[in-house]
Amino acid sequence: MWIALLICLVLITLNVVVGVYVERKLSAFMQDRLGPMEVGKWGLLQVFADLLKLLQKEDIVPYAAQKKLFLAAPWIIFLSIFGAFSVIPLSSGVWLQGSQTEMGLMLLMGIISLDTLGILLAGWTSNNKYSLLGAIRSAAQLVSYEIPLGLSILSVVILSSSLNLQEIAGQQGIFAEGEQYLFGIKYTGIEVGSIGGILTWNVVRMPFLFLLFIVFFIASLAEANRAPFDIPEAESELVGGFHTEYSGMRWALLFLSEYGIMLLVSILGVILFWGAWYSPFPNVGSLTLADWTNGTPGTVFGTALGFFWLMLKSYILIALQMWIRWTLPRLRVDQLMYLSWKVLTPIALFFVAISSVWSLLK
Repeated sequence: MWIALLICLVLITLNVVVGVYVERKLSAFMQDRLGPMEVGKWGLLQVFADLLKLLQKEDIVPYAAQKKLFLAAPWIIFLSIFGAFSVIPLSSGVWLQGSQTEMGLMLLMGIISLDTLGILLAGWTSNNKYSLLGAIRSAAQLVSYEIPLGLSILSVVILSSSLNLQEIAGQQGIFAEGEQYLFGIKYTGIEVGSIGGILTWNVVRMPFLFLLFIVFFIASLAEANRAPFDIPEAESELVGGFHTEYSGMRWALLFLSEYGIMLLVSILGVILFWGAWYSPFPNVGSLTLADWTNGTPGTVFGTALGFFWLMLKSYILIALQMWIRWTLPRLRVDQLMYLSWKVLTPIALFFVAISSVWSLLK
């Protein structure tokens, strides 16, 4: 248990180092500039220079702030995201399996919801009207977009007949047993699971899940406060939003949390829709591409390969989040609420109905 938590903490920390550097370079590439180049070769040490700067900054607490809650808020935000990783399986190995609770997805959604409490506390206890406005915006946004996010997850739960993330992932692997579906067609003569690769991923076995993944992805952007849903942190009118009054390492902790939830929702999306830690290469006749690119489950080699495939897919989604940030303009509040309640939620409800009918036909 402690080893798994340590792995998650290291993963979140390394994700910030990699994510900040990649986002700077990706945004520079899109804007036809170089990005950080001065500190280290290709600017590789710029992130560590920023960390050193933050360590030296004074930890300022506003005089009129409610000190205890003000200091606790960043930890509540970070721990809610860090705690959610405890139920996320990262591979088939014992150390990386995460929690084996049968209600893993419900526990995950419950833990993430505590993030809203931390953001509200950060804004309210700062005694700053701009921070308070940012916190209220964020609470409204998170509560609204949890609806389509939860409904998109519910559709996968209905189709998988499980809330256990390990089981949902296993159903998309090469060692699946029993009758399977491929492109929506029921095969009884062969086990499609024996083919493996991309053909057994949920988005291929049930093609309408690709459209549902788009709903999930848009809602996850809002949950992570990523552009174009970054109005809680709108620099143009809120000077940074709910974290305006934070400095030094407490500000860094909030930044760590933002990149942590980006990784969290990306891994969750990969597990639910994109084959979890399984290889995209299928077995073709005697050429067992899926077998040797997955390795034997439970072995050190198989665990390492599974972790590699999971993180590769997750970072493709993170790169897509970054791409969207530097492409689309920020939404207005009315546009944000319209998209949630009048577009995404009805679409997600429609797919829940389709998933229920599909499950009954199976």
